[in-house]
Amino acid sequence: MMHNNMHHKDGCDKKSFLKTLLFAIVRFLFFKRGTKVKGMKKVYLINKKLKTIKNGFKGNKFQNGVFENPYGKSGNTAFFDLLKWKLSPNPQKDIKENEKYSLKVIKNKNALSTAEDFIYWLGHASFLIQLDGKKILTDPCLTAPPFIKRLTELPIEIEKIKPDYLLISHGHYDHLDLKTIEKFDKCIALVPLKMGQMIESKNEKISTQEAGWYQQYDINEKFEITFLPAHHWHKRGINDYNEMLWGSFVIQTKDKTIYFAGDTGYSNHFRDIQKIFKKVDIGIMPIGAYSPGWFMKSSHINPQETLQASRELHASKVIPMHFGTFDLSDEPLGEPERLLRGTEGNENVHFLAIGEKWTI
Repeated sequence: MMHNNMHHKDGCDKKSFLKTLLFAIVRFLFFKRGTKVKGMKKVYLINKKLKTIKNGFKGNKFQNGVFENPYGKSGNTAFFDLLKWKLSPNPQKDIKENEKYSLKVIKNKNALSTAEDFIYWLGHASFLIQLDGKKILTDPCLTAPPFIKRLTELPIEIEKIKPDYLLISHGHYDHLDLKTIEKFDKCIALVPLKMGQMIESKNEKISTQEAGWYQQYDINEKFEITFLPAHHWHKRGINDYNEMLWGSFVIQTKDKTIYFAGDTGYSNHFRDIQKIFKKVDIGIMPIGAYSPGWFMKSSHINPQETLQASRELHASKVIPMHFGTFDLSDEPLGEPERLLRGTEGNENVHFLAIGEKWTI
């Protein structure tokens, strides 16, 4: 008994030591974050070269080097919140570990050889949208973010995608992968305020346009692209919280309106968008990475919130995204799809397989 107790005590001591060490590292990082210069005047940032489509909108609030979120605080800036989540037990752990779920991947090397307008899912939040012969790639992350395993294959080689435009909603690693954009040649990245320099420093062949919310990018095409709000945040390093803007997009042709939500928590911004764009024909909406709710709610929407948001947008069709490609949260990998398929009012939902081309 003494022998067993000693082993038990040793195990507890090791666990306690690892927790203490982890806390120490986190505290070091937390206090090394630095502080912004206080007392700077609040300003409203906007790209004065672009058209602003909302009457009276002065721009995005920017103070002490940080963009403010008018829809409430989003993002867990305290490392201790992240630590609390990671050290807390997951009540769905057994279900998650025993689940056998994977997204279907369709491989067709000739899938993009068409003049038709289409939407083609590459996984997570990356879609290739072809309109009037031009290819638009959303949130380019076609490899794997640091320390995160990609669970699905690409349906086509990155080199064959050849986008004309990149739409980048924000700077999180699972939505902006610098290894991906290094592979593109002579395209235009349509990005949030303060992001352009980072993109161009990684690939000098890419030109950028920055926009604030409710601003229309200056492109000479038969379609228009507008940057819009999202309830989210920016962070890529220890000390850059909200130094770059975040948002969503609307792409309008003469006969259809496509909304790409990016990453977002649920808030009034869906209603605000609907006041300007009266209806959405196709809404590309996230459904995963929502658990635990106390940690994720201000950053991501769950399937029920996705349906509520689609109603507020007056969306005719909804294409789900942001599930199944990366394991980012506590819910089982297949739960977002199961919940959405089982929720009343989902008649307008159109699931795509990765590599499936939907003609629009």
